Amino acid sequence: MQKQTWSVGFLCYNEAGTIKEVVEKALRNLEQIALDYEVIVVDDGSKDGSTEIVKELAGLYPKMKPVIHEKNKGIGMSINSFYNNVRFENVFLTAGDGQFDVDEILPFGYIAPNNFVSFYRKENTVYSIFRNWLSWINKKMNEHLLGINIRDVNWSKIIKRDDLMQLDLQLKSSLVETEICSKLLYLGVRVHEVESSYLPRTYGESKGSNWSTVRKAISDIAVLVKVMRQFRKKNIKGRLSPT
Repeated sequence: MQKQTWSVGFLCYNEAGTIKEVVEKALRNLEQIALDYEVIVVDDGSKDGSTEIVKELAGLYPKMKPVIHEKNKGIGMSINSFYNNVRFENVFLTAGDGQFDVDEILPFGYIAPNNFVSFYRKENTVYSIFRNWLSWINKKMNEHLLGINIRDVNWSKIIKRDDLMQLDLQLKSSLVETEICSKLLYLGVRVHEVESSYLPRTYGESKGSNWSTVRKAISDIAVLVKVMRQFRKKNIKGRLSPT
């Protein structure tokens, strides 16, 4: 298998019980599949000692890069912080809570140009009724407002950095994940959807459905529609041909 370079990222907000394990597992996996690599942890103003663990890991592992937010900025800003710091060819981002098994990237050591991998959660039985309802609403919004028919835009993805650099990301909320998928598809980048296990959380609390995150996402729906309209107009002549 031809090896490529990788930027792997973890979002961390109060994940002291899991962040060390997931980072070290990612480093071991990247040693197997990557020509060169970096692991970036975005710590979003953690209060449980995660920041100190992240800094300690950076001291132990030269390939580990910390991005520290002194104050909590939210999921969307953390996602942007990661993408603004990546240097290598294949870009992968997930949460630092250990619910995505980073062993699942091992079969994808080589990603062809003009392709991206979108993992989707096989089951979400651990979700509350409210969280499942939010997920359903989000999927329907994507289908009807943006024409996106991807099973799980908010789960982990592997994207080519060259494609990422074309996207000119505008959203600062969690809807940036929808912006990414919508723009990639519009540019003709081929999506490969891959079933993924959704592991039980062993530490801390889920942040994806807290009211602050949801409120910001709701307020950005109209912004996203406007952003996509402008993006399509700007890129209509340069749109890639699907493969």
